[in-house]
Amino acid sequence: MTIPLAHRAKELRAHHRPGATRAVVMTMGALHEGHAAGIRAARERVGPTGQVLVTVYVNPLQFGAGEDFDRYPRTLDHDLEVAAAAGADLVFAPSDAEMYPSGRPRVTIAAGPMGEVLEGASRPGHFDGMLTVVAKLLHLTEPDVATFGEKDAQQLALIRRMVGDLNFPVEILAVPTVREPDGLAKSSRNAYLSGPERGTALALSRALDAARRLVAGPPPGAPGEAEAAPATPAAAEAAARAVLGEAARLDPPLRLDYLALVDPADFTPVSGAFAGEALLAVAARVGTTRLIDNVRLRFGGAA
Repeated sequence: MTIPLAHRAKELRAHHRPGATRAVVMTMGALHEGHAAGIRAARERVGPTGQVLVTVYVNPLQFGAGEDFDRYPRTLDHDLEVAAAAGADLVFAPSDAEMYPSGRPRVTIAAGPMGEVLEGASRPGHFDGMLTVVAKLLHLTEPDVATFGEKDAQQLALIRRMVGDLNFPVEILAVPTVREPDGLAKSSRNAYLSGPERGTALALSRALDAARRLVAGPPPGAPGEAEAAPATPAAAEAAARAVLGEAARLDPPLRLDYLALVDPADFTPVSGAFAGEALLAVAARVGTTRLIDNVRLRFGGAA
């Protein structure tokens, strides 16, 4: 199956279908089932007569010093196959010169305080670079809908805030996290993991699941169900930390960057007698690979 490929903005414009609902799926390439899920969600949203565009661009602005920009996988031929099989109509894979013809831009989008915590604290400037390229790609692709994965929860929240605050005429559609059969969240960086490292990395999803099960409580009819008190945010976080603590003693060890329970809308901390939906987010390194994951938890009601 073949799919058109555009490298320049003028080529992109030539493929525009007037009157058709257009969706964009932004990626950095190395497409996997998680990206394919985003493409399928976009196709479902715009229907058979709509247009689904996939962007493939490894954005240098969102990589900090010492990060994996140079070794980030670049697999355009494979990406074209995945995009076509998932239902995309076109792939836009611009060069750095096309995206930033004058070099590093002097005017960028600032993520603000919401972009300075968790991922933003660990990767200073990352979200400024991400929002800048997303804003530029939204202008270039002119979509009605853009899909983004829930695995990158802080990114998703910031894009929604940018779109709302700056009046971008686009709907942001969240796509649920896609996981490997063993529970590891799909990520292009999973390819960096050795066998033993992957075994350690599974602690991320296990930790989140431990918190989820605690908040969900015992299944209906289980012994002691009536006596079980609702789980608190502190207890949920402690359940996850216990799993991560065990993984820190493995060989190779898991090195925790952060584990935080936050409001999914603005990433402010959640604690105390909180009731409502919260996001438990985690980031850690295994070997030289940094991985993130998250789970939504509902306190004061059904999980």
